[in-house]
Amino acid sequence: MVDFAGWEMPQHYTSVREEHAAVRGAAGLFDVSHMGRVAVRGPGAGAFLQRLVTNDVGSLAPGHAQYNLLCNEAGGILDDLVVYRLPDGSWSTVVNASNREPDVAWMQAQAAVGVEVVDNSAESSLLALQGPRAESVLAALAPSIELSALPYFGVTQGQLAGVAGVGISRTGYTGEDGFELFVPATQVGGVWDAILVAGSDQGVLAAGLAARDVCRLEAGLRLYGNDMDVHSNPYQAGLGWTVNDPPPRRPRNPGGRGHRGGDQRYPLLLPGRRDRDGVGGRRQGSGRRPGRDRGSRRGGQRRGGQAAFLSGFGENRGHGCRQAGRLAEEGELGRATVQRDP
Repeated sequence: MVDFAGWEMPQHYTSVREEHAAVRGAAGLFDVSHMGRVAVRGPGAGAFLQRLVTNDVGSLAPGHAQYNLLCNEAGGILDDLVVYRLPDGSWSTVVNASNREPDVAWMQAQAAVGVEVVDNSAESSLLALQGPRAESVLAALAPSIELSALPYFGVTQGQLAGVAGVGISRTGYTGEDGFELFVPATQVGGVWDAILVAGSDQGVLAAGLAARDVCRLEAGLRLYGNDMDVHSNPYQAGLGWTVNDPPPRRPRNPGGRGHRGGDQRYPLLLPGRRDRDGVGGRRQGSGRRPGRDRGSRRGGQRRGGQAAFLSGFGENRGHGCRQAGRLAEEGELGRATVQRDP
């Protein structure tokens, strides 16, 4: 067990290699209840979020989620988060554990009259079942929900393992197809046990922080505090695609020979340069998407409305496990992980 943001969290249950293999070959079940769950309520909630975060939440239909950045007045990244528009049209977000309190304070300070920002992290728990067999395992526990019809970054609600009102989103942080489950805190133990029992004959294992970090590294997913922080803006972090209204780009060579064009304030946008994904120096947008999201590379919000923030998945797959798995076995990865949100 390791301490992170006041939570005692398992680095691994069996071994990092076994848990990583389960996520890639079957499914791994993670307890990620340390992540903050913040609801935004009121008639102006959607308009408030549209002004608060970088991406275009105004385009979200009920039952969909979107990757976003929360920035200060200077454009510094306060956190990365996911914004959910639930099937009933209400709004919620998931923020990083170490940033939960400052995020809530910032959101409340920006809220307009009639908009309420509510931290309901204590009322619910968050589980993540990630891997190619995640859908079949959950389908047996939620026969009334058509999980196969839920798109990537889709959101639904229903009964799971006998518990009513469970929120289910097709999201995750491993590069695999999978689901995140919003379960009432008083009933999460039964749901956890039911998933492991239902998946026992398919190779499903409980998985800890280290396996999640290995999968994240392989998929090239950003980590707040490591790949971005308050001293970097979305363009410097290689996340300019999340900005709904990016700075204009001037045409190349408008002023004659030697002029490169582009907005000089953001050197990552200069013509001829490519964003880096911040993970091992590998280039962004070199691999495929997980699960059902087989569309264009980078910035799924711009094409088909399916949010995605993966990069380099195909290129990194297997590369991160050899080194990160060894470090995790030796205890080194855990010491690094607890300093940042996994």
